Amino acid sequence: MRGFLRFSTTALVVMALIAAGMVIFFGDTPAPSQETVDAAADTENSVVPLSDSASGRGAPSTLVGEAKVVVPDTLPASLAGTSVPGGWAKTDVNGSLVPTPQLRQLFEYYLAALGEETLPQLVARIEQALARLEEPARSEALDTLGDYLDYKLALGDLEATYGHDATTNAEDMQRRMAEIRALRRTWMDAQTADAFFATDEAVDQFQVEQLRIRTDPSLSEKEREQALAEAEKALPEPLRQARRETRKFADYQRAQSEFADDPDALRAWREERFGAEAARELEKVEAEQKVWEAKWQAYSQDLAELDDMGLAGPERKAAIDTLRDDYFEGAEKLRAEALDSIR
Repeated sequence: MRGFLRFSTTALVVMALIAAGMVIFFGDTPAPSQETVDAAADTENSVVPLSDSASGRGAPSTLVGEAKVVVPDTLPASLAGTSVPGGWAKTDVNGSLVPTPQLRQLFEYYLAALGEETLPQLVARIEQALARLEEPARSEALDTLGDYLDYKLALGDLEATYGHDATTNAEDMQRRMAEIRALRRTWMDAQTADAFFATDEAVDQFQVEQLRIRTDPSLSEKEREQALAEAEKALPEPLRQARRETRKFADYQRAQSEFADDPDALRAWREERFGAEAARELEKVEAEQKVWEAKWQAYSQDLAELDDMGLAGPERKAAIDTLRDDYFEGAEKLRAEALDSIR
């Protein structure tokens, strides 16, 4: 619990962590996971793979447009309370579909619930979402969905040929990535494949380059750093920015540790790194966080004593509400209530 309570000490750090949501897949010290290596760093690893048994028949594209599929009135439990991805309904001046990363996100949003509902039901849900499009975009989107489903099945077959061999060789990773890239453009046209996977493929290639550079014994440490910086330039700007913010966060953590007993030195470091205005805001947020942590620790101790009294039901709830009112007010009270709910 204490680890969870150590919220980011600054607004800058929070922004850095949010911006760096994807950076965990390609950090500065890569240790390729089995999934990343075996699938050539394919970033679809959050998706339930399709299989022939998923639909009980051959190509899953045959499910698109299938009638008589009963779709439950409520969403699968894993999707309850979530928002359907937006921004995917793009068309050109002729009314034709413009493939976007958001369209793939829409597909995966529903496919992630495979197992809670059948593939035909999930395909039907996607079709319901696509129904908002006018022709010819609607038919084109349905065709794209069918192609994507067949690609997912083919991808599973390809990955099965890799087995469980741990590939830590950059050349083998490059070959597997090339095979997956070609597979995507076999099942989808180049425009769609680029829209769906451009970011994934840039990250994949960066991972391979990182591995190649870090395992090259001919490079000096300085040459290795220069090569890594050059390889990073190939990433899309949002990802480069995320990596920069992540490094700022790591640097700040090191500075906090180094200057733990010298607040003046830490203040000077902040101003040099972030500027005077941001440094002042940073110091203010940290001070507020320290006050919060002191309150929370005292509250938690009193709460533990209250629990030892053996209260239950409405009586216990009323006692906790009173205790919470004694320590917190406004937004702090809501924060405490939220943290209490996950104890």
